[in-house]
Amino acid sequence: MIKLKRKSGILLHITSIPGKYGIGEIGPNAFQFIDDLSDMGQKLWQILPTNPPDSYNCPYSAVSAFANNPILISFEYLVRDKLLSPKDLASSPLFRDHQVQFDEVHKWRSKLLAKASKTFFVNSDSDSLDDFNKYCKKNESWLTDFSMYTVINRIQKSSNWVDWETQYKNRTTSYLDEMKLSYKDELEEVKVLQYLFYNQWMDLKKYANSKDIQIIGDIPIYVAYNSADVWANQKLFKLNDQRKMLVQSGCPPDYFIETGQVWGHPIYDWDYHEASEYSWWTDRIEHLFDLVDIVRIDHFNGFAKYWEIPANDDNGLNGKWVKGPGEKLFNAIVKKVGPKPILAEDLGEASEDAAVIREIFNIPGMKILQMSFSNSSPLEKIDPNNVVYTGTHDNDTAVGWFYARPNNENKQAILEFDQERKNAEKVLNLNGYDVNWKMVEFTLNTNANTSIIPMQDILGLDSSSRMNIPGTIGDNWSWRMAPGLLTLDIKQHLRQLTEQSNRI
Repeated sequence: MIKLKRKSGILLHITSIPGKYGIGEIGPNAFQFIDDLSDMGQKLWQILPTNPPDSYNCPYSAVSAFANNPILISFEYLVRDKLLSPKDLASSPLFRDHQVQFDEVHKWRSKLLAKASKTFFVNSDSDSLDDFNKYCKKNESWLTDFSMYTVINRIQKSSNWVDWETQYKNRTTSYLDEMKLSYKDELEEVKVLQYLFYNQWMDLKKYANSKDIQIIGDIPIYVAYNSADVWANQKLFKLNDQRKMLVQSGCPPDYFIETGQVWGHPIYDWDYHEASEYSWWTDRIEHLFDLVDIVRIDHFNGFAKYWEIPANDDNGLNGKWVKGPGEKLFNAIVKKVGPKPILAEDLGEASEDAAVIREIFNIPGMKILQMSFSNSSPLEKIDPNNVVYTGTHDNDTAVGWFYARPNNENKQAILEFDQERKNAEKVLNLNGYDVNWKMVEFTLNTNANTSIIPMQDILGLDSSSRMNIPGTIGDNWSWRMAPGLLTLDIKQHLRQLTEQSNRI
């Protein structure tokens, strides 16, 4: 894979970009953020997966590994393109500017997206329709199945495809052919929203690249069971005769969770993938590289070995380690897409096993500063071919982490907390203030070729602004950067630190 040069960047998901209409869009404010990145001397913008998320709005558990989330389409650009009217936007509810109210946002935006898709077919000229048809043909391998899955969900009023009527669940050819005729308009609506997202996104990517900024996309190793991918490609997963999961994803018991974790994704039938030359996976990687410049693979360790749990279990105690596809998969990926830049999220169990794959293919791993203060020399001797973060979307903010004293009676956890904070104070030369900037500066000055800082740590925000608390549901994924938080002083300070660390 391609080795990255010394650069830095910011982690900010699309949903967190400021704006008027309830959720971050791929519109004017996204273009403004690219200008902000350039002003700050940043060369990388990392986002979370842009696939349509599950009912908990988790981007790492999506209903399609290939489709994008139409809720992120810019309404202002739909007005510009005469697919919506200014009057449509005037009806916008008063949304919070610091948090996505997902239910309200989806309810309002979905109606206007449906209107925009209908307007597209009424108003578009022959060139636009021809371009749309070319897009559909190019993406036929996943777009038809995704559109059918979406429409059947509405017909059956159930997101659990295993509970659909038999003809739909079993993908009976005659019923699906009939559906393409009976629900042609509904299927076209799904497709045109994917087309509109793609066009807006590619304009944004082109602008980022013109500013010498690369976009890092994110790809979860697993897909949701209730997804178009599992419904349309059932042989790729370990399912029984009733099409239910035989086993599920998770992780083993550890110091933090004595019973392990259950993630609930279906497990791949890697033998079938190998027999098909890993075509589904290579198509998936190639598809994402069309949208971004660098691909980060979440839970990369699962390619080396993964924890497989019986499908009916509600904890990870009865799981077992199973060997993953290893270098065979990545040989197929390189053959299909060439030597592209890939990053590995290789934290936790099996990281040593995954390191073998990373070394063969020159894939950088990850280091988290928050998790490195168990000794007084964090990240001192690391391979430059690494990506260092102050924290990730799954961590607390830098400020929140520093002050987050354990609220339980685990004496060992409290002792470790106190020792880590003492180490941090010494290493970072803290005086009680600017914890975030000290961590940002330390991260930028490491030997790693790549450093990424979550936007919350640039802004110095506390735990109330963290993106996700793993293993919980609630307000996860809903944080937004309120307008005006990113001041000129902050931008200038980050640029100064970036220049001093030789990353510009």
